[in-house]
Amino acid sequence: WVTESRAIKNDQIIGSVCQMDVSMAESSISADEMEAEMARIQRLREVLVRRESELRFMMDDIQLCKDIMKLKQELRKIVAVPEKTKKHRQREEKLIQEIHQLVQKRDFLVDDAEVERLREQEEDKEMAEFLRQKLSVTQSKTPKPRTTEPPANKPSISKSSAALIKDCCGATQCVIM
Repeated sequence: WVTESRAIKNDQIIGSVCQMDVSMAESSISADEMEAEMARIQRLREVLVRRESELRFMMDDIQLCKDIMKLKQELRKIVAVPEKTKKHRQREEKLIQEIHQLVQKRDFLVDDAEVERLREQEEDKEMAEFLRQKLSVTQSKTPKPRTTEPPANKPSISKSSAALIKDCCGATQCVIM
């Protein structure tokens, strides 16, 4: 249900972009307004690319969780065997190594998601400063009344990549973590 609500949100964002007046030649907006609109569209594109990246992280994490759980189940079956043969012990050792490798991959994935989140925060600060400067230049040329509400089609992502990855198994904490 969480994924479905996020998909609906993404569809709304994309729908708002599609409803925009695309023909700039037919409109009577100024060059500054066009530039501001282009910056807004670029920002929307960046948000969608980020969202795609987050979804890829989530898919990878979910697959790793599934693989780890499958190996753990197999390991439990072997551990439950009362009299183990050499083959059982070898398989048990191999499963432990495979689980360890998958956990390391998952740790790397989570670390990578955190680095990405921090990079995105820095980009957001830079973009906010750029837009603040652009807005002040545009407003000084043509003063307009300000509204306190953000535009209805302003994209936002409510969770960071790391938070999304932690929610991978449908609970607040992944069983692997």
